[in-house]
Amino acid sequence: MKKKMKKKMCVVKAYAEKKWAGVKYFMAESNAGMGTVEIILIIVVLIGLVIIFKGQITELVNDIFDKITSQANKV
Repeated sequence: MKKKMKKKMCVVKAYAEKKWAGVKYFMAESNAGMGTVEIILIIVVLIGLVIIFKGQITELVNDIFDKITSQANKV
C-alpha cells in the first residue's frame, strides 16, 4: 500500500513541477500591467478554494489514481 501511495505522490510531484514551470514562464513573459497586489489576491483566492474543497479534491484525485491503477493492471 505504501508503494502505491509513494508512486502516486511521485506522479503528483512531477505534474506539479511541470505546472510550476508553466507558471514561472507565464509570470516572466506576460506580466505587463499585473501588480503584486493582483498576484497575491489570485493566490489567496486559489488557496481559499483548495481549503474549502480539500475533501472533494482529495477524493477525486484518489478515484482517478485508483482507476488508472486498476486499468493499468488490465493492460
